[in-house]
Amino acid sequence: MRKRVIFITGASGEVGQALLKELAQHAENQILTMDLHPLPPELRSLSTHVEGDLLNLRLLARLVSEYEIDAIYHLAALLSTRAEIQPEEAHQVNVEATLQLLKIAAEESQWRKRSVQFIFPSSIAAYGLPDRETKAHFQRVREFEWNQPRTMYGCNKLYCEQLGSYFSRYYRQLAAEQPPTIDFRSVRFPGLISAYTIPSGGTSDYAPEMLHAAAQGIPYACFVREDARIPFMVMPDAVRALLLLARAPRAQLTRQVYNVTSFSLSAAQIRDRVLAAFPDAVITFQPDLKREAIVDSWPADIDDSAARMDWNWAPEYDADRAFSDYLIPTIKQRYAQLQL
Repeated sequence: MRKRVIFITGASGEVGQALLKELAQHAENQILTMDLHPLPPELRSLSTHVEGDLLNLRLLARLVSEYEIDAIYHLAALLSTRAEIQPEEAHQVNVEATLQLLKIAAEESQWRKRSVQFIFPSSIAAYGLPDRETKAHFQRVREFEWNQPRTMYGCNKLYCEQLGSYFSRYYRQLAAEQPPTIDFRSVRFPGLISAYTIPSGGTSDYAPEMLHAAAQGIPYACFVREDARIPFMVMPDAVRALLLLARAPRAQLTRQVYNVTSFSLSAAQIRDRVLAAFPDAVITFQPDLKREAIVDSWPADIDDSAARMDWNWAPEYDADRAFSDYLIPTIKQRYAQLQL
């Protein structure tokens, strides 16, 4: 008999580690995790972990034969900066692997005669504003506006949102007795900041990089100019958003893709908050024109009113609390322990 599990892909990444900790707090949750990399030692007892590639169809087939999947949190992705360097690999990882998982979820839903939930973290990268003037004019962007991404990562995320919508609404729906489809739900995240994990490959990573460098006493050259602005969210709120959306009754949801956000700061405002906590930090601005152009194509803020209305979304951390209660004390403690 197959073991019933919640399946988390990309579990060794920033969001994956935080999500695993939260889900594992409930004893009834049996969790299967997968990543190219091992879990950190302190997390290994929380799940059955498989090191492997989502593009390995034989491996996926073996997992399906051994486990009955109740829900999928598909976090694995090749992030924006690296995706620009390796667009074909990005397409394979971000799109083809997602397509395989959607097919698995659909087949599992039809076999069990009830929907498998598919939670998909999307990104602000799905937006694409053409220039700074347009960005200044459209201050808070809704889900259906400016969906013209200028990065491979953004294209991948937007297309996968559409794939998820297709599989949940139309896949194999021509029969007279329509089989159940997947329950696809997606959150479009702003830039994410974690106090625990070092960022890798994201175009919004200048914010967490600035913090972690300052805490270690390492000079940091920010790759965007001082007035560059996008919305952000700290990791506890990101995980909370995923879980709130997953728990919401399907009947309450008016869409399948939702914006969520917390606060919007310029790079200079982030620097000022970092310097207030680490007065000796050396932070300069040396814009990388290509990465800066990507940030300029993302909205300065996003409208998350649909999530607030449909599933009572509200961040617990505004900018002040994010820095004073979570980021600064946790990062200081982290590097103080490493120096012991």
